[in-house]
Amino acid sequence: MFDPTKLSECDVAEFIPHRDPMILISQLLEYSQDSLLTQTDVSTASPYFDPRLNGVPNYVGIEYMAQSIAALAGVEAHLRNDIIRVGFLLGSRKLKMHISQFKLGQSYQTKVTRLYQEESGLAVFDCQILHNQEVVAEANVNVFQPQDTQAYIADAAQ
Repeated sequence: MFDPTKLSECDVAEFIPHRDPMILISQLLEYSQDSLLTQTDVSTASPYFDPRLNGVPNYVGIEYMAQSIAALAGVEAHLRNDIIRVGFLLGSRKLKMHISQFKLGQSYQTKVTRLYQEESGLAVFDCQILHNQEVVAEANVNVFQPQDTQAYIADAAQ
């Protein structure tokens, strides 16, 4: 049985539909109802690492937020003994990046909290990226997770 109090011992790949090298978050830290805290460790092997910046560009932060939302959905799926479903990032509001890059050798925590969820799978999340307890990026992120991804894609193609 899945124990959400031991998230830090779990592999992130068990909770999101992404696979290496596109898994950008390093660790799941803390779950509570409608909320998840994750960590991203920046190294030279990090996707999107830019040696000219000696880090990862700040715009990748929106993907840190999106993958943290996906991980929350994955944790909730595990709690229901359900499958991991693909979701879609629709957009963001109130996006603020307070730093120009995520620096090499540093760790950043991303906190996502569900503000609103429709039966259809449309949801809005409050997201914050923190470094040493200071908010370095924030946004409200809109996502959509259909119950049947293949049927949704087929309908959209018609």
